[in-house]
Amino acid sequence: VVYEQEGVFIHSSCGKNDDQDSLIPGVLCVIEKENEVIVDWRPLDDTLDTSNILCAGKDSSSVVEWTQTPKEKCSQGADRPSSYEAEWDMVTTVSFKKKPHSNGDATTHANGESKWSFLFSLTDLKSIKQNKEGMGWSYLVFCLKDEVMLPALHFHHGDSKLLIKCLEKHVVLNESPQDKRVLLVNSQNKSLSQSFENLFDEPSYGLLQKLKKDPYTVTMGRFSKVTNYIFDSFRLSDPSTQRRPPSEMADFLNDAIPGLKINQQEEPGFEVITRIDLGKQPEVSRREPVSAEEWAKNVDSEGRILNVDYIKQLIFKGGLCHTLRKEAWKYLLGYFPWNSTKEERANLQKRKTDEYFRMKLQWKSVSEEQERRNSRLRDYRSLIEKDVNRTDRTNKFYEGEDNPGLILLHDILMTYCMYDFDLGYVQGMSDLLSPVLYVMENEVDAFWCFVSYMEQMHQNFEEQMQGMKTQLIQLSTLLRLLDSGFCSYLESQDSGYLYFCFRWLLIRFKREFSFQDILRLWEVMWTDLPCRNFHLLLCCAILESEKQQIMDKHYGFNEILKHINELSMKIDVEYMLCKAEAISMQMMNCKELPQAVSEILGLESNSATPDSDTGEDESGAVLSCPTSLYQSTSTPVIAANGTRDSTQQMSDVQSLTPA
Repeated sequence: VVYEQEGVFIHSSCGKNDDQDSLIPGVLCVIEKENEVIVDWRPLDDTLDTSNILCAGKDSSSVVEWTQTPKEKCSQGADRPSSYEAEWDMVTTVSFKKKPHSNGDATTHANGESKWSFLFSLTDLKSIKQNKEGMGWSYLVFCLKDEVMLPALHFHHGDSKLLIKCLEKHVVLNESPQDKRVLLVNSQNKSLSQSFENLFDEPSYGLLQKLKKDPYTVTMGRFSKVTNYIFDSFRLSDPSTQRRPPSEMADFLNDAIPGLKINQQEEPGFEVITRIDLGKQPEVSRREPVSAEEWAKNVDSEGRILNVDYIKQLIFKGGLCHTLRKEAWKYLLGYFPWNSTKEERANLQKRKTDEYFRMKLQWKSVSEEQERRNSRLRDYRSLIEKDVNRTDRTNKFYEGEDNPGLILLHDILMTYCMYDFDLGYVQGMSDLLSPVLYVMENEVDAFWCFVSYMEQMHQNFEEQMQGMKTQLIQLSTLLRLLDSGFCSYLESQDSGYLYFCFRWLLIRFKREFSFQDILRLWEVMWTDLPCRNFHLLLCCAILESEKQQIMDKHYGFNEILKHINELSMKIDVEYMLCKAEAISMQMMNCKELPQAVSEILGLESNSATPDSDTGEDESGAVLSCPTSLYQSTSTPVIAANGTRDSTQQMSDVQSLTPA
């Protein structure tokens, strides 16, 4: 307890005759918990019985009863081929309806006394209204973010300013421009902001603050517009102030992700990567997607997948035909073990179905009153609903507001919050789930595939952003080796931090390619071929393709961000996959590949004594890949220039192993 004040009254019947029952004395406390600060008011005669607590709400005069309703559309969602899911249908149909309470705004106990209690987290506080100077007792009115106005608290025994000073240790309070009595709350919580609200309708100062606290939101928006607003905000209120140089803007962006240091080559403990001749990029072609017949040939009588490496190579070189994705993605994501039998997979699905619906029942059985008291669950639900409403509707599976696909998307994300409540829901996760649900067409399978995908991606969404920092540093290292001149140009334009790649990495290019292209791109990356962190080489391929235009037209900081942002939905996925693979082969064939690059790509280096000063490895990096897998394979291929050759053998696959 960091603040406690007695003699704080609620005037329950202001404007009426002076009646003692209209003044309810209580104790106001501010309580620090592990990850939040709670403001708690309760009547003096209240015990610690939490049943007396009313969570503030627009309709706190209602209670909730648990009922079952007829089946809703959400139970009619994607097909449910497994009969054992039917017994869990009741979980989907559980809902809650309000039951009127006849006793007004307060609960009434057996002794007839009226109890008024409330508590809320500071993260839910929107504003505080104060009384006018010299107008009787000082009072405060708390307004929450969902527009709930709590009863005024009158400080009969002391000044309310002590409470304000206490709250200012945890949040920033600014006077409202419209009413000086109103203090607006600007939270300093460093956790990830989980909102994709349109930032561009806000004053530039508000945008500036959000960018500093939340690079996720800003980089997921239209970055080119963001920079204009930021530049304007640097002018402050003096119209005569000239626009500040981009270097100050870059410093500000750097501060947005503390601990991100890209240019580390000259610091102690880091390998100096000098200019290395990687040689010419080899020609790379792609083949047709894996067909159902090819897949069936590699399945034994008990349903085991034979020659897993061979299957992964096929998928890497051509992807999958759509009819195979529902089955193959479960293996690629790790939901199904590659060596499992058909019977083992059926038993696994049954266990996972039970586990899923038990978790789903947890949040389905939370009453409205309980949810009001759980700010995190309430926030998760609100964010999920906003994201689901903005889901990509370019395919029929997600068309319409009441489409079963959208309902299942919501339910799976809510259940994931039960599965990993600490991480919960961060906006952007729905981008990762929607293609998976589209392919699976099944709630349970989609959930567990999504869980497996999030095991790969969770660091992108964690509070400290360690995963994003690491990837941006690794990308800079790869790009510097590939084209040090381009890196130097980006640095000269204060773009060396590669913030324009942030969205690519955060949600694996989901908003850069069309929906169908993302299905192809993800299944290729899930093979983990031809090396680790292939998605970083894909970033390099895109940047290298745009290098000439950026440099020839002398793009500056703002123009680079705008240009990269406008590439969305204009990138040829097959061409970029060819180019990224060519870059991987180029690096793996390099005999002087720096150790830092070898580690990023997960390549084995034949240990040899490095030169005394350069820190470069004399040996070449070797990727263990079977060389005989495609010697007899003859299929149509797609070259990097888009031409098709039906007779060319896939000898290029053999070159995945360095010569």
